[in-house]
Amino acid sequence: MVKIERVEVKNPEEKQVIIGQGNFTIFACDDIFKALLTAAPGIKCAVAMNEAAPRLTRVTGNDERLKELAGENCLHIGASHTFFIMLDNAYPINVLNVLKSHPAVANIYVASANPLEVIVAETELGRAVLGVVDGTAVNRIESEAEKEERRKLCIELGYSVE
Repeated sequence: MVKIERVEVKNPEEKQVIIGQGNFTIFACDDIFKALLTAAPGIKCAVAMNEAAPRLTRVTGNDERLKELAGENCLHIGASHTFFIMLDNAYPINVLNVLKSHPAVANIYVASANPLEVIVAETELGRAVLGVVDGTAVNRIESEAEKEERRKLCIELGYSVE
């Protein structure tokens, strides 16, 4: 029997969130944190990661509020080897390549500051992340004015789009 559950991510301050799956939790939680610090100087972040045995959530970081939120969210998801990262003073685009090349990272489910819902399956063995709902459903194609506004914002943030 498989039970499907929707886990709402708690992110009251709309911080950047990255959720993924990895391995070797005893090493990965701290090493992912160190990799984030190297990737984006001045970053505030927390990494929480669920361990299969013993069944617990490991948490590390340099900001107490981010650590608290990352730990609570990761525990609530409850799937072993899932990690939950919260960022401040950086964006996922600043750290995703570092994360994707980390030897303990198997995959990334989402990187966003939007409201998130994690879809979790539960069996007799444990829990697994099936996917993530990232923000609201779209209902139209952007206009030319919106495209120009988006490109202007990218340039203001230091990213060339041409």
